[in-house]
Amino acid sequence: MRIVIDDNSGFCFGVVRAISEAEASLKRCGEVYSLGDIVHNRVEVQRLETLGLSSVTHADMESLAGRTLLVRAHGEPPHTYRRAKELGIEIIDATCPVVARLQRRVREAYAYMSSVGGRVVLLGKRGHAEVIGLTGQVYDDVTVVEGLEDIDSLDFSHPIHLLSQTTQSIELFNTLANTIRERMDEGVEFIVTDTICRRVAGREPLLADFSKSVDLVLFVCGKKSSNGKVLSEVCRKANPRCYNIEEPSEIEPEWLAGVESIGICGATSTPRWLMEQVAERVAALCQCCIE
Repeated sequence: MRIVIDDNSGFCFGVVRAISEAEASLKRCGEVYSLGDIVHNRVEVQRLETLGLSSVTHADMESLAGRTLLVRAHGEPPHTYRRAKELGIEIIDATCPVVARLQRRVREAYAYMSSVGGRVVLLGKRGHAEVIGLTGQVYDDVTVVEGLEDIDSLDFSHPIHLLSQTTQSIELFNTLANTIRERMDEGVEFIVTDTICRRVAGREPLLADFSKSVDLVLFVCGKKSSNGKVLSEVCRKANPRCYNIEEPSEIEPEWLAGVESIGICGATSTPRWLMEQVAERVAALCQCCIE
C-alpha cells in the first residue's frame, strides 16, 4: 500500500502567523488568552492549551483586565478593540493581513453604497468569526448570503456591491455574481469584488488532482472548520471514497480494505504534524510504509 501526504495541505499563512504570535507571547507572558479558538482544529487547540493558551469569549473580557488577549486570524470588529482598551487589556493582533484588507474594503464599499442608496452583500457563513468581524466594521449593516437560495431577499432595483468571506468557494462566488447580475434592473450599478484568498482557493484544483491520484482520501480537519467543509467537498467530488476525520483514532480499519493507495490531506487549519500522525496510524493498521 502507498500512503501519501499532500504537500499543498496544512496551515495557511494567516494561521501560521497567528500561532507563531501566540507561541512567542506565551514565552514572554506565560499566559495568554485567545478570543475564541485560535484555529478551528481541536487537536491543535489542545496542544497550545498545554503551553498556556486559554480560549475565552467576549463575555469573559470583563475578567481579563491587565492581561494579554490574542485576536486570532479571523479578525474582530472595532468595538472589541475599544472594549479591550477600556478594560486595560493588552491586545496581540494576529488578524490575517488578507482579512484586514477585506475589512477595509467592506468599510469602503459601505461608504459608497450608503451614498447611492445601495447595499453591501457578503457571501459568507452566518455566525462565522470572520464574517462577524467583517459585518461589525459597518454596524452589522450588511446582507450576508450563504448561497443562491438567499438572494431572493435582495432588492435588484438598487445598487449592490458583492464581496466574499476569504475562504469561500470561487465557483460559488462566480455563480452568485452571475445570477445577481442577470437579475439586476437595467442600468442599476452592480459591483463585484472577488475577495477570496487565493492562497486558500488555489488549493482547490491541487486537492482535486491529489484526490484523483489515490484510491482513498482521508481529509483531516476540525469539525468547526468552514474552510474544511469547502475543501473536503472538493476532494469528495474528485474521489467519492473520501472520509473526514479529526484525529487518527477515528480511522475505521474497514475503510482501508482492498485499497492500494491512500492520500492524506487537510484544511488550512490542519497542522502538518496531525496529518503525519494520521499517516502513521494508517501505516500501523496496514503494516506498510509512508512515502
